Amino acid sequence: MEISALTRSVVKHNHAIIAPDGYINSNVPGWTNCTVNVIINEQMGAHLAQTIITLREGGELQGQTQASQIFFYVVEGQVQASIDGQDKTLAAGQYVYVPVGKSYLFQNPEEGTQLLTFHKVYEPLADHETPGVLFGERDLSKAPVYMNNDALRIQELLPNELGFDMAVNIFTYDMGGHLPMVETHIMEHGLLYLEGEAIYMLDQHWYPVKKGDSIWMAPYCQQWATTMGKVPSVYIYYKNVNRFPTVI
Repeated sequence: MEISALTRSVVKHNHAIIAPDGYINSNVPGWTNCTVNVIINEQMGAHLAQTIITLREGGELQGQTQASQIFFYVVEGQVQASIDGQDKTLAAGQYVYVPVGKSYLFQNPEEGTQLLTFHKVYEPLADHETPGVLFGERDLSKAPVYMNNDALRIQELLPNELGFDMAVNIFTYDMGGHLPMVETHIMEHGLLYLEGEAIYMLDQHWYPVKKGDSIWMAPYCQQWATTMGKVPSVYIYYKNVNRFPTVI
């Protein structure tokens, strides 16, 4: 007998582990014939939103960004994207960044295509242009070694330019890879595990995580991770960057 009261999901004041076993579906205007799971949003204290969308045959996402920019990443499958007049077929490992004030349409998906989204209210910066639409793809050859540790590699998916106030990276931990320190910092994170298994330490609590799990980390939530198992662990993550650290 399966005990329905058991879950690996945990929600604290400054972090959360969200496992797929607890998903409840949401309806989003303009997103049709799909399953939408809101993983992270401001109601849990975050300053970003993260969703996972599973498209059925004939599924469609249509809308226009307003105050928030949206980063779309194809986790599985394939879908046709039309972004502000640019058309492209996106397959697993490919993505598109949609800045504020732009229309988007995703249609004609393969059955079961899964998309990950990160949303953030855009903060304009004087003397810097708002970024434009950007397509790209996961590419391990563009993931340099992190902090001189051959077991750790990070690919930056968005340009490291001041016009961008968010970053999205893919972090690969080969067997034996672990963060070289316990990180304590101002950036907030939302992430999704794409491959493998790991142990994640958040605010002095230890959690087993695996492919399909999502994590929210508030600013200054202490964090450390190590891969485990027989294959690398890989996650894609968001962080806020490039803006003055206080409104005071």
